[in-house]
Amino acid sequence: MNDIDESYMREALRIAEYARGRTAPNPLVGAVIVRDGTIIASGWHRAAGQPHAEIHALRMAGELARGAALYVTLEPCAHHGRTGPCAEAVIAAGIARVVIALCDPNPLVAGRGLALLKEAGIETATGVCEAEARLQNEVFLKWITQKRPFVTLKTALTLDGKIASHTGASQWITGAEARTRVHMYRDVNDAILVGIGTVLADDPSLTTRLPDRAGHNPLRVVLDSEAHTPMDAKLVTDGAAPTLIAVSERADQRRVKLLRACGAEVVTLGAERVDIAALLDCLGEREITSLFVEGGAAVNWSFLAGGYVDKVHAFIAPMLMGGETAKTPIGGTGFDSPQAALHLADVTVEQIGADILVTGYPRASAQ
Repeated sequence: MNDIDESYMREALRIAEYARGRTAPNPLVGAVIVRDGTIIASGWHRAAGQPHAEIHALRMAGELARGAALYVTLEPCAHHGRTGPCAEAVIAAGIARVVIALCDPNPLVAGRGLALLKEAGIETATGVCEAEARLQNEVFLKWITQKRPFVTLKTALTLDGKIASHTGASQWITGAEARTRVHMYRDVNDAILVGIGTVLADDPSLTTRLPDRAGHNPLRVVLDSEAHTPMDAKLVTDGAAPTLIAVSERADQRRVKLLRACGAEVVTLGAERVDIAALLDCLGEREITSLFVEGGAAVNWSFLAGGYVDKVHAFIAPMLMGGETAKTPIGGTGFDSPQAALHLADVTVEQIGADILVTGYPRASAQ
């Protein structure tokens, strides 16, 4: 690996980002073709069922691909899926060298694409910008290996840790810039989840509203053990996106039938309460690769206590709310000590308007 290889690979990583939130259940992939020190073609995977990044780049390069080098962020596939195998196309195009950032953990690929290239006499290199490629495809890597969505928990709180006042007022804790960022996150997630408490308190639409363009509306998921979702709730009636309501066996079957009649999908998962593990399995089977949790204290604790959260976005507003009874972002019994608490690793801090965004990845305690 050298600086030149890294430079070309970073360009491939950059263009792969163009399709973020649009490729599920496929990964983000970018590719560039280099000849005589110049990028002559590039491509990125746009959506499942459409040509892969390598194919776009090869078509752009045409005959100039023969003898050139291909830089691709993920190992070329070697199987027939929604599209044909990219490794065979690379070989047929006469590419002389292939540089790969990340080997594909998909059992249908898993080194087979790389093996095909080597058997054809193509020079190969792997691991160039691997850490960046792994981060870029954290969603796909979770889903393809565990068949569950990558779960991001979002919360917004004051400096003294409140998500609402003692009267329940919560609009707006964060500023317009932070709220726009949340809609950007919704835009790139396959599903968004809230609890029944949020539905009853706020009647949210859970849609994506961006100031400069139309966004993607994710599947809306409601944790509602007893089927209390109102028939006239926005997420039941507005038709803006599909809605899945997860209930338990305790749910009133009459209400379940009415919700279905109103157009919502209702699934029963769990005896007394919704089984979150079963819900994640259910979503994974549906090729939902990413889940954005915007729950209240009870929902957030359920996901954190169960170890289901992969990433946290915490927006902190520069205000002090006070109030012993004012709500906090995490409820439940809580952890017994600071040592036992769930700590965040790989933390980044960003200022968005007047607010601070802290992002990190939960890591279990060392106890």
